Amino acid sequence: MQDFFLDSLVFGAKSVFVFLLFVLTVFVSVWATVKAVKGGSGSGGKDIENGRISDDTELVNLTKEYAKIRSSVASKVLSKEENAKLAEQEKKKEKQRKADQEGQERRHRLFVLDFDGDLNASQAKNLGLQIDALLSVVDPADEVMVRVTSPGGTVTGYGLAASQLSRIRSRGIRLTVCVDKIAASGGYMMACVADCIIAAPFAIVGSIGVVSEFPNFHRLLEKLDVDYEQETAGDFKRTLSIFGDNSDPRLREKFRQDLETCHALFKSHICKYRPQVKIDEVATGEYWHAQDGIRHHLVDEIGTSNEFIASKLDFADIFEFRCKKKTGLKGLLQTFSTALYQAAHRML
Repeated sequence: MQDFFLDSLVFGAKSVFVFLLFVLTVFVSVWATVKAVKGGSGSGGKDIENGRISDDTELVNLTKEYAKIRSSVASKVLSKEENAKLAEQEKKKEKQRKADQEGQERRHRLFVLDFDGDLNASQAKNLGLQIDALLSVVDPADEVMVRVTSPGGTVTGYGLAASQLSRIRSRGIRLTVCVDKIAASGGYMMACVADCIIAAPFAIVGSIGVVSEFPNFHRLLEKLDVDYEQETAGDFKRTLSIFGDNSDPRLREKFRQDLETCHALFKSHICKYRPQVKIDEVATGEYWHAQDGIRHHLVDEIGTSNEFIASKLDFADIFEFRCKKKTGLKGLLQTFSTALYQAAHRML
């Protein structure tokens, strides 16, 4: 009697699990579809017309912000004489800046952007809006620096993000990518577009490969006497799936061919922007720390984004695009739902 009760309990738990998984899958699919439709009819153009890039983005004058920080620190640690000397130097710099403006010799400008990538490269849309605004005011004398932080994600998401960066180079604007932590796989797909890649010594780069991984519940459904039915038109409309029987060798081979095709496109993209790379040596899926990345020509210089910005402060006007990150339940739900929805998609 006790065994029967335990078996019934286990069966009930499994049934509830399968039901919840099904409901969650449907919910994520519907949510992603609605999100895509809304994204296609967004108000990006209206934002730009109204003088805004987006409701979540602001443009900050870093040159002035750094000057305020320096002045604040100096007032705490320097003597009155030293503070007076520093203030005089700042006045001279400001006077020279105004003289340059009056003489129509505009100072060099550096625009700083951040890309903090998730699985779906969801920031690509906002990145595109920032670049739209940027390209409306920049000229070849200006420079753009993008801090890329990403371990990779979906092929389509990071392909779009890399294409957004390529718009900067196609306009003849120098593009520098700084990697403080990680730009691997899809993140490196973005980074390699730059004229120069600067990375912190222990930052991770590379991982030039393609992976697709997902659970398969076919045997579990069989044990629960649950049929999973799927009809397709076209031999390879579906290959491997989460719930189906994946034993057909033709479908598995086709799936592998698709991965190889995607990998070939990835390698071709890197060769286009970094012809000095020996692609067969680095396109193994391995990653390297930046110090070794120099040897493989995956990185051009060792350094941090802070060092790069500091090196420009004395002769450039520096502007930074800042984005407000989504927090709370909405942000958590978006991250969780995106991860589930993309679980069965090919990823870089």
